[in-house]
Amino acid sequence: MRLPGRCTLKYVAASLGRRGVFASRLNVLRRNSWNAAEFMPEAAGFEGVSGRDELQEYSVSNSESFWAAVAHQRLSWIRPFRTVQDCDLSRGRIKWFEGGKLNVSVNCLDRHVHTCPDRVALIWEKDEKGSEVRYTYRELLEMTCRVGNLLRRHGVTKGDCVTIYMPTCPLAVVSMLACARIGAVHNVVFAGFSAEALAERIRDAESSTVITVNQGLRGGKVTELKKTVDTAVQSCPTVRQVFVATRTDNPVTMGAKDVAMEEEMLKEDVVCEPAAMDSEDILFLLYTSGSTGKPKGLVHTHAGYLLYAALTHKYVFSYQDGDVFGCVADIGWITGHSYTVYGPLVNGGTTVLFESTPVYPDPGRYWDMVERLKINQFYGAPTAIRLLIKYGDQWVKKYDRSTLKTLGSVGEPINTEAWEWYHRVVGDGRCPVVDTWWQTETGGICIAPKPSDPDAAIVPGMAMRPFFGIKPVLVDTEGKVLTSNNTSGALCMAQPWPGMARSIHNNHQRFLETYCQPYPGFFFTGDGAFRSEDGYYQITGRLDDVINVSGHRIGTAEIEDVVNQCSLVAESAVIGYSHNIKGQGVYAFVVLKKGVEVQEADLVKQLSNIVSEKIAKYASPDFIQIVKRLPKTRSGKIMRRVLRKVVECDLEGLGDLSTLDDPAAVQEILEGHEKLLSKR
Repeated sequence: MRLPGRCTLKYVAASLGRRGVFASRLNVLRRNSWNAAEFMPEAAGFEGVSGRDELQEYSVSNSESFWAAVAHQRLSWIRPFRTVQDCDLSRGRIKWFEGGKLNVSVNCLDRHVHTCPDRVALIWEKDEKGSEVRYTYRELLEMTCRVGNLLRRHGVTKGDCVTIYMPTCPLAVVSMLACARIGAVHNVVFAGFSAEALAERIRDAESSTVITVNQGLRGGKVTELKKTVDTAVQSCPTVRQVFVATRTDNPVTMGAKDVAMEEEMLKEDVVCEPAAMDSEDILFLLYTSGSTGKPKGLVHTHAGYLLYAALTHKYVFSYQDGDVFGCVADIGWITGHSYTVYGPLVNGGTTVLFESTPVYPDPGRYWDMVERLKINQFYGAPTAIRLLIKYGDQWVKKYDRSTLKTLGSVGEPINTEAWEWYHRVVGDGRCPVVDTWWQTETGGICIAPKPSDPDAAIVPGMAMRPFFGIKPVLVDTEGKVLTSNNTSGALCMAQPWPGMARSIHNNHQRFLETYCQPYPGFFFTGDGAFRSEDGYYQITGRLDDVINVSGHRIGTAEIEDVVNQCSLVAESAVIGYSHNIKGQGVYAFVVLKKGVEVQEADLVKQLSNIVSEKIAKYASPDFIQIVKRLPKTRSGKIMRRVLRKVVECDLEGLGDLSTLDDPAAVQEILEGHEKLLSKR
């Protein structure tokens, strides 16, 4: 197993103490200024707990008492649970709140309809700018009941799997909640996947039903989602029916299995009896990539997942009643599940469904939305922030962002320059930026700067503090737990928490081999991390994104962070490539800020010097290729797999490119790579 090398302390010190501003705040921790009982009502019953650190320690050392208290308080139960947890990580046994029964849709909808039926639950920010649509909790419940009854009438029963292949829209959310209401399992597939990728997920999940739309609309472009489904289900014998909703006015061909969704919904009652679900019944499957290339269908269950989504949503983002929460993630990913749908709704919040892109119709789209919808918490990806930096501050400052209270970052470690721009320009220097670390496997945020005592520092580019109930450890190559600070290792979790995945669908052995067996007794995250002198965590990236240069191990994320500090660079992607002397060399793809003109030789020299100075000479890139854009999925994730294949000249290994936002970027990079090689 490859592990990250020790982070360069010179670089870390420079990052933490940049301009002397943040280093001076590191030790300003007034531990008694934070009233735990006022912050979290349940803490009133925790003996000896007064501040955040005490609450964190209690949540770890008295895990059962902590989770029992918050589960009783935060969720509405049909029948109370008998046991808090029955977990053994070494055996891959993870069970929470057994004996309890509840319904997720009741927790997300019914109980709020009883108290505030006309509160806005969803604001759909459609692709067309300025065309938002609002839905109250009453309306959302009625729609959910209609779809639940529709599914039942068409033979969907408890335990059946329904695959949802839709853009981020109200009917997609309603379909998720309707499945939860009747006890069906939902399997949301990102609506950018190809027919082959969709079919693979349908088959593995053994779905009987698919829900889709006639066409998708994003960034002004139409995508033929129904046609993709038509192709996919040809190789999916388990599919009995396909419900087709309408997003555009363009008609599509309807086949024998197809059902016009909105037309049939109107025939259904607005009351749907909720199923009483066991805590450990499966709520949803969500497929994520694995090292073997075959997607893993991670299993999340009802009670534990919902509780963890609720708690992290409230406390990481300091969410208050009446706030408008703006998570711009697609519902096809875990971020969309936890912080667009379940977390905000179980807390009775108002959540924004963002269908468009950050640059459509112009680079001010996010901030126009913040002004119009009066968003209080904004949660987005570093790749989008870096993209917007190159368009200049004017697109941000054009709009009123005074309602913003918290800014969040998700998906990958955010580099220092992007963090500071986000904080200084978007947040006007007054909004805390929470850089969150978590995974599909964890169900919700595990490490983040908040919650913390009011005067506690936030260090740019660091996830920092474990959430309540989370006990991270760093482990070396021998499996030994590293107890000192200023050290790097494999990031593992020393004890279970309610939101974590339970298994891989139809392959629990793979779950054991991937997460439980590499370091027996611990949950292995697959990521590397650095723990600073102050005990804060910085994610160094996936362990397979670590480059070994002449025996020196360096994380690609660390090099990218330094490259991105160059005033000319908007964003970068670094990969390792085979080198006949060093073992591995460093290859950097660089996107310049808009309007920047520079001689390639001058840029190469400047970046090489920066990396040599900030990290070490061995980390300096052997190749620096200037590109117009990086190959990204529609959710904004850089496809480093594609970049590796380009550098390896393995064109046959490029694989399925249908999930890319713009596949033409790959051809441009290929041509640029060939030109770069011809100069050597």
